[in-house]
Amino acid sequence: MSFLRKPPNLTLNSLSILRRFATQTAKPFPDDPTPAYYDEVAAAAGSSGDFDSLRDLLNKRFQDGCFNTKRTFSFITNTNFSPSFLDDVVRTLSSLNPGFTRKSAFDSLITHLCKLQRADDALRVVESMARDGTCKPTACTFHPVLNLLTRQKSWDHARRVVVLMAQLGVRLDLTAHNMFLMAHCFAGDLDAAAGVLRTMEEEGLGADTRTFDALVLGACKAGNVDGAIVMVRRMVDDGVHIAYSTHMYVIKALLKMKCYEQAVMYVRSFSGKDKTLDTELFGCLGSKLVMMKRVKEAVLVLDEMNQRGLPMGYKLRNFYDMNVGIGNDDKC
Repeated sequence: MSFLRKPPNLTLNSLSILRRFATQTAKPFPDDPTPAYYDEVAAAAGSSGDFDSLRDLLNKRFQDGCFNTKRTFSFITNTNFSPSFLDDVVRTLSSLNPGFTRKSAFDSLITHLCKLQRADDALRVVESMARDGTCKPTACTFHPVLNLLTRQKSWDHARRVVVLMAQLGVRLDLTAHNMFLMAHCFAGDLDAAAGVLRTMEEEGLGADTRTFDALVLGACKAGNVDGAIVMVRRMVDDGVHIAYSTHMYVIKALLKMKCYEQAVMYVRSFSGKDKTLDTELFGCLGSKLVMMKRVKEAVLVLDEMNQRGLPMGYKLRNFYDMNVGIGNDDKC
């Protein structure tokens, strides 16, 4: 990624800061620093309250092509958190080089705060971005917040975030709509899910892998496995990538209905194209049948894995070797 790198622009102050942190960590500053290295020295600066050093480190990591990671702001924890500490970090980020360096740092901080379950504090950072003037929040900025709130089923709070987005001129994108859709489908609230779909249609947003994944989950939750399979077939027809989780929703729903033969037929219908996927689907189906004590059905699945040359885990292989030869005539 050398084409992304900018020529080094180090001041004497920056060099002294980096040398100081290299001394503190008992490691020489590397000729080719990594994101992990920058995370380590940034954590040391942030934890000690040396925000000038933190600013220079966050600027330089981008000059070296080391983008932020999920550990960039790991020095902020629920134990040491305070509003004043967050304000110091936000002021530091507001003084970073404008453009992608500053925007990425703000987005990373918001993601970290959401990981700490601090949605309101993350929104404080968003509002600081909005006041910045050169670093406007985008739909991606709000993704961690909406993901946290929809998973928590904090619908009123999530709707207030949508209102805030509108006030800032930020529209919900497909990813954000999918978060609401998945949360409603997971909760089994198909009426609310239908409302999300209508809004997506009105805004001209098409369905992607995550959209279908949520819809298949919703159908399976409602006991409409036939409808879920129809949606999977549509994904195949439309050339939409099918997530592993989508397959698992269907398989689990069929097994719950004791439709063992149909579950096997479903897995077979996707076999022969991707050996890794075959291994996962056949192996998972076999494991679930073993746990359900459906010995005959499990042996048939494992026998097919054996014939196809698909690898089995130790427990599945041991089960198969002990029970091979057992047939099955049961049908759903």
